[in-house]
Amino acid sequence: MENNRPLNDMLATTIQQIRDTVDANTVVGEPIMVGEVTLIPISKISFGFGTGGSEFPAKADASKANPYGGGGGAGVKITPVCFLSVVGTNVRVLPMATPVEGSVDRAVEMIPDILNKISEFLDKKKEKSADTI
Repeated sequence: MENNRPLNDMLATTIQQIRDTVDANTVVGEPIMVGEVTLIPISKISFGFGTGGSEFPAKADASKANPYGGGGGAGVKITPVCFLSVVGTNVRVLPMATPVEGSVDRAVEMIPDILNKISEFLDKKKEKSADTI
């Protein structure tokens, strides 16, 4: 009896479709030039898939392969998160307004604001150091 089952083909096809949909260019998009500003879109990707199948015993002729029944499916969710704004050597995070789903999402949502505040604090500290010299 042959080891290759229709389930193997379905699983391979499902995984290939996910690979075709989700790649590095989906997470970090192509840069968009607007004058001297470069905007780089950043997205979050969630996906899941499942496959299943079963062979049924053949009633009429035991020498033939057993009938097979099965199916598979996948889902992909792409959510824009933010843009990286690049002007010269200055990089800023411009967060997108998305609905918060839970406490972990709230914490993750706060990261761009925290990074901007830290960057501003360090810039001010650097300016003060330069002024006192």
